[in-house]
Amino acid sequence: MAKAKSEKKTSNTYEAMFLLGAGHATDLDNAIKIVRAIVERHEGKVIVLKKWDERKLAYEIRGEKRGLYLIAFFTAPPPAISAIVRDVELSDQVLRVIVTKADHLNAQEMAAVEPQPIIPREERNPWDRPQWEDRPAAPRRDRPTKYVRGEESPEAAAKE
Repeated sequence: MAKAKSEKKTSNTYEAMFLLGAGHATDLDNAIKIVRAIVERHEGKVIVLKKWDERKLAYEIRGEKRGLYLIAFFTAPPPAISAIVRDVELSDQVLRVIVTKADHLNAQEMAAVEPQPIIPREERNPWDRPQWEDRPAAPRRDRPTKYVRGEESPEAAAKE
């Protein structure tokens, strides 16, 4: 008879960023219910779940140009993470998710998480850019130097 393995369930603390379409920003309670259901369906216990931000996406995802980010801190057994990611991939409502371990955070730090402000990129005016004539006159190193017929190249002079 085989000995029965002692099943010891361990749970880790995880941080997950869920990306939903911009349409969910108007009904935030429904969006939070969707995310909470995905986590709790796989034996996860939500510690903190809140809206992180609504931003313009860098590129379209499933036709969406803007997205609602929800951040969730939860405890779950390690095998549940792959199941959560699979559920998100199959979901029509959640566009993306990224899950990382968050064992280093306590509950106060989790509750204090806020989005970073978007700092606009400083554009240079065309008249502030250096003119073509003002560029350094150093030789280019990406092309071989051309020599006039009769002159000797430095490589040939070094060989002699």
